[in-house]
Amino acid sequence: MGSLKKRRKAKINKHKRRKKRRANRHKKRTWQK
Repeated sequence: MGSLKKRRKAKINKHKRRKKRRANRHKKRTWQK
């Protein structure tokens, strides 16, 4: 059961990281304009 909890936490972190990357991409685009 402990390993399952860890896996769920990793999944959440992955999602957060992806969100950040997407935001940075948009920032770059506006900066170039």
